[in-house]
Order: sequence, then C-alpha cells, then structure tokens
Amino acid sequence: MDIFNGPMILLYLRKQRYFCKSCQTTCGANTPIVEKNHSLTRGLKSAVVKLAKQSLPVTTIAKLVGISSSSVTRILYHDFQRPQRLAKLPEHLCFDEFKSVARSYSFIAIDAQKHNLISILDDRLSKNICAYFENRYSLEERSAVKSVVIDLNANYQLFIRRLFPHAKIIIDRFHIVQLVNRAFDQLRVTILKQQSDKHNRIYKALKINWRLFHQDTEKINRSKTQYFRGLNEYMTQQNLIDLGLSTNSKLKYTYETAHQIQEAIKKQDSKKLRQVLTNYQKQQSPMDTSITTLKKNLKYVSNSCESSLSNGPIEGINRKIKALKRICYGFKNMDHFYARM
Repeated sequence: MDIFNGPMILLYLRKQRYFCKSCQTTCGANTPIVEKNHSLTRGLKSAVVKLAKQSLPVTTIAKLVGISSSSVTRILYHDFQRPQRLAKLPEHLCFDEFKSVARSYSFIAIDAQKHNLISILDDRLSKNICAYFENRYSLEERSAVKSVVIDLNANYQLFIRRLFPHAKIIIDRFHIVQLVNRAFDQLRVTILKQQSDKHNRIYKALKINWRLFHQDTEKINRSKTQYFRGLNEYMTQQNLIDLGLSTNSKLKYTYETAHQIQEAIKKQDSKKLRQVLTNYQKQQSPMDTSITTLKKNLKYVSNSCESSLSNGPIEGINRKIKALKRICYGFKNMDHFYARM
C-alpha cells in the first residue's frame, strides 16, 4: 500500500499453506513482502509509522490505511523500549518540564546546541532526576558538562550543582523578561480596578492599548502621530505611554525598571543588569517580589547575558509535545506517549 506517492494501491496477498504427512503439521509460504507469521505487509507498517510522525491519532491512521486501531497500536508500540543512555553526554544541556499523562508533569532534557533529546522522565521529582543521571553517567562524564539552561525553578539549581559540579547555571532570558512583565501587568490591572471612571482617557490608555507598554523602547514611535482606537484621538505612541503612566508614579517606576532589565538582557550587558537590580527601590508592588527573586539568582541571571544559549529549543519541543497531546486527545500510557514523541 502506497498512500504518499500517487493513488492508493491495495495489495491482496494469499499465501499457500503446505501439509506435512509425516508430522501432521502445516506451514505457510514465505515472501519478502510480509514478515513470517504476519498478515500485514512491510509497506503498510512503514505507512503507519510515517502517518504517526505527522501527529495523527491512532483511529485516524487506522481509517487511512484500512486496518484496525489495535493493529496500529501494535505496530507503533510493539517491543518499544526507552533509550537507556547516550554514548556521550553533551557539554551544554537544557532542562524543562511539561504536562504529560494523568495531569502530572514530566521532566525533559535536550542538547542545548544540537537540540537532540536526551531523556524524558515520568515525573519531575529531584530524587528521580538525580537517580537517572547518577545511575547512567559517571561523575567524570557529568563533570564534563559546561552549562545547563533552566527557568526560574529553584529545585533544578539544587540538583544541578550536585550532578554537574563544573556546569554553569544559566537562567533563560525569556523567563526573566516574562517575570518582570507580569509584575508590571499585575500593578496595571490593580490600578485599573481602582479607577472609578471607566471612560476617562487614562483608563482607556492602560486598558485598550496595553500591548504598547510591553513594546521595546527603541521601537516606540516618538514623532509620527496615529489614531488610537478607544481614545478616538491622534497622538504618538510615546504620548499614549506618558498618558497611561501619568496616573501613578509607582506604575511609572515599575515600567522603567522592567524596560531597563529588558534592555540590559537584549544588549547582553550583565553589568547594567546587576546595577538595575541592586539599585531598585521597593515600591510595595508585585515588582518587589520579582526583583527579590532575580537578586537571589543574580549570578545565574547574569550568566544569561554572557551566554548565547537559551531554553528556546526545548520550549519549541514542548510546543510540539502539547500539539501532539491535543491532536491525539491525550494519552493514558506514558510509554505510548514517549514512543509518539
């Protein structure tokens, strides 16, 4: 059966059977098209695997190739074994987690440079992650790891220092920017809720045009006027930002701090980033918690400015995993989920 090149061709195969008068047993004829004692052709099995790589559900694959769902399951998951270990542990790693089966979270590790999968564990418990690497890789192999990129998960930092004693821990830049932007949004929403007049210009500037407050300062237009929906006025982007921030000095300070951090990360200026975090004055706002978190991880946050590595590749893989899970309506068996990944 060929379902990829041209029209679909169906092959009906009838195998002759032989009867032995001496031992009173029967046996079938052999053909390279079909494995011994099998009824499904090698080409059909290859088609099933190709369709599975397109993230199609088992039932959909079964309908396309004309066999039962149980046969598709048998082809995909028969004799599947998870890889035990790599021949050589990469020098640069990325760690993250994703929601897998039964509403639980699984641990995933990839090569930060080549983006190859290293391992996927059923859970994200530190003891199980440590046991996995310690049982498969010697201390000498683990000591050769130079860097590990993670998000702001504090548990990862504890076992990384134990597993990879010479590795540099790098906090992913995206998560740093996301942390400060969320702190600004929390304060912005709080101020919006305190506004009694929902029709004034400041409320509409902060409510309707909120995306403009997250835009890079270098991309903000300060000379050309444009029409802003909601306000029903013509003004520059900088004028709208100034209008929204004029209502509260605490909001303005939070906005400036968030963009100073983003600018330092964008320009890979670790000195400026340290300076912004050190000189920050508490404002009794959500930004206080974010800055405190970054200060606790100041060394690892600074490493993000000095290294070009990020968690972008592993986030892309997680996105594909989520798409696979959504298209297939979830998985109950972790081994099946692993095989499809």
